[in-house]
Amino acid sequence: MKIAVIGANGQLGSDTVIAFKGNGDEVTPLTHSDIELQDVESVSTCLQAVRPQVIVNTAAMHHVEKCEREPEKAFAVNGLGTRNLAMVARDIDAILIHVSTDYVFDGSKRSPYEESDVPFPLNAYGNTKLSGECFVRSTLEKHFVLRTSAIYGRCPCRAKGGLNFIDLMLKLARERGEVRVVDSEFITPTSTADLGRQMVALSRSEYYGLYHATAEGSCSWHEFAKEVFAISGTKVNLKVAGPNEFPAKVPRPKYSVLENRELKRHKLNIFKQWQDGVREYLYFAVRA
Repeated sequence: MKIAVIGANGQLGSDTVIAFKGNGDEVTPLTHSDIELQDVESVSTCLQAVRPQVIVNTAAMHHVEKCEREPEKAFAVNGLGTRNLAMVARDIDAILIHVSTDYVFDGSKRSPYEESDVPFPLNAYGNTKLSGECFVRSTLEKHFVLRTSAIYGRCPCRAKGGLNFIDLMLKLARERGEVRVVDSEFITPTSTADLGRQMVALSRSEYYGLYHATAEGSCSWHEFAKEVFAISGTKVNLKVAGPNEFPAKVPRPKYSVLENRELKRHKLNIFKQWQDGVREYLYFAVRA
């Protein structure tokens, strides 16, 4: 199939390109220099030239604090930009795979969120990503909206200083010998390599709609760090951060674990336990 990946030089986009190429697809990687989501003419001109059968959108304004400071810009990218993409996808009869976030929920449920649960974002980032979801779902039939959580991958994430959580933990352990991490926020660490492979599997189906797409299981950030150190054999003094030791500048959900209900219902779920993804990531990191 002909695949266009938007945000192809990002943390998720780069592994998405690898996943589709590994599947034998013809992939056109698109970056900000190729396509400007806020400009519908740019979106149309670029995609009309490529004429992909599947468009994968991994691009977003996802720095949470920056989104809170600049909500209009965040909405222009995550909301209206996504609408532009959905309209053009409809015009060229392409399937759109759009990546969203666990931050559309407020974390008050305290059990894994399913696709049928009502979203209630706590911050500008979550609100603008939810608006993007709504634009996609109301604009074209042939869509997959994927909510995911706590992603990490081999490509540096520029919006977060170039280090994912795993790399940051290992860096702090080397430099300080002691690391303090909160144990009051719960997520599901999800490998971008696995998420890319999940998108390949979905692209071959016609079960269009909204999906939760994360690794299996859940943990606190502290448990995540503990597993990273255990698998990598890193000697470090890992402690639980005290209350308000790292105060959040923007409200975030304390619990944003997702259940892949719809993927399992359609027998499309390829995800393994989150620990397996961490093990694979660290294995290839060492070999690199």
